[in-house]
Amino acid sequence: MKFGGVAPRDALGATAVHSIRQGTLVLKKGTLIGAAEVAALEAGGIKEVVVARLEPGDVSEDVAAAEIAKKVAGEGVHVDRAFTGRANLFAQNAGVLVVDKDPIDQLNRVDEAITFATLSAYKPVVAGEMIATVKIIPFAVGRPARDAALAGIKKPLLRVAPYRIRKVGVVSTVLPGLASKVIEKTLKITNERLAPAGASIIAERRVPHERTALARALQDVLKEGAELAIVFGASAIADRRDVIPSALESIGGHIDHFGMPVDPGNLLMIGGDTAGHPVLGAPGCARSPKENGFDWVLMRLLAGLPVAREDITGLGVGGLLMEIVTRPQPRDEPAQAGRSIAGIVLGAGRSSRMGGPNKLLEQIAGRPLVRIVVDAVLGSRARPVIVVTGHQRERVEAALAGLPVQFVHNPHFADGLGTSLKTGIAALPAEADGAIVCLGDMPQVDAALIDRLIGAFDPDKGALVVVPTIEGKRGNPVVWSRRFFSGLMAVEGDVGARYLIGRHAEAVTEVPLTGNAALTDVDTPEALEAVKKELEKTSV
Repeated sequence: MKFGGVAPRDALGATAVHSIRQGTLVLKKGTLIGAAEVAALEAGGIKEVVVARLEPGDVSEDVAAAEIAKKVAGEGVHVDRAFTGRANLFAQNAGVLVVDKDPIDQLNRVDEAITFATLSAYKPVVAGEMIATVKIIPFAVGRPARDAALAGIKKPLLRVAPYRIRKVGVVSTVLPGLASKVIEKTLKITNERLAPAGASIIAERRVPHERTALARALQDVLKEGAELAIVFGASAIADRRDVIPSALESIGGHIDHFGMPVDPGNLLMIGGDTAGHPVLGAPGCARSPKENGFDWVLMRLLAGLPVAREDITGLGVGGLLMEIVTRPQPRDEPAQAGRSIAGIVLGAGRSSRMGGPNKLLEQIAGRPLVRIVVDAVLGSRARPVIVVTGHQRERVEAALAGLPVQFVHNPHFADGLGTSLKTGIAALPAEADGAIVCLGDMPQVDAALIDRLIGAFDPDKGALVVVPTIEGKRGNPVVWSRRFFSGLMAVEGDVGARYLIGRHAEAVTEVPLTGNAALTDVDTPEALEAVKKELEKTSV
């Protein structure tokens, strides 16, 4: 291929290498230069144009791209028309992308002019999704290189394996303390995982976390037509001799592999029954909707692809998907005996729903509402106690006069609770292991309740966020490990930190309570009157 700068009159029949814009003249890169283009270039005063001109033995970029794309495409792959040296390949149906890596690497080594790129191996794809592209870098490639590339492709190099398994059975084991809502949420998330594959849960059982009961439940869901069974254990699998593996083996099944170099997803078990139906022992992370190692294995199985031990052990590179917040981490300084939990009281709001007065200054049994809240925090183990002020700062600080607290002002309080949370977290001492965030308008939360939440905080056991619940409904205050301080600093608006709790469900410990203190905040005049009556009655 000839390449270089020529006068416009000598560019006839060649291809423009670069775009040219001068005055009203616009000549795009890749334009085949004809008589009209030559006249326009000369009229525009262009003295030289860089062109490429094919020679005998060259194959044009579009022809070469189309030929290679056609040969690499396998089942479930559509090749689009080549254009500007590129031929894109698309999934014809939903499924899992299967690629042959070694021959693809060899194809890319044939000549620097020839490139072939795909999505990641075993990626779930939908119909119409672009999955690969062949790109010829220059405007033409030599015939020997094109021929070598085609000769090296002995069979299609990628295909889309369609989903084949439609019926899934789920068995959940139960231990005391596992709430039914956890199982319900797991089933919902699992159905959402299965939906893109056109699969659904057709049989479900809940049994004690015990081998015999689990074995019977597995047999039941498989007899009901499940083509794949998933077991969600109330306790994670710790060994091949544990409840879930031993239950599968007791019905004649087999364990192919236990453990996986993917995190989250380490504690996955894969096996099968005597009829060849896959059986998965799900890791704890499979209860979360976030992508984890369980997804990687599940989608392959739904597409009818075998998952051997070698496939599992080959997932290590790239297998660290996220930091596991429940894991112990080294600290900048040695951990001290006991946990240092600071208290943050958010008292910066404008009381906009009260219709005028600042609710924090309202008197209840002779004390301002905000002082009742702060007295409770001071009566607990939380130290130091930080009060975030904003609206009517001076009056709020006067209402707390004489109390051993640290005031920090939030000048941006009008922008929402998130700004006050950020201000409070920024004021925490470096030695704080965590903080309990209290709302300044919840006067029924007492010191005993706060201490109970602090007592449940145990990072070594994965309890990094502690939330009070009343009949399954979550309330306030909440204890947060310092690992979440950066996330709390990023909270915006008035949504609070609920999304962090949802995102890190594995780090959350719930403390069931009675009464309504953890759910009762004072947002309206009616709520204020109700709380006044309750507290004044108990103070008599």
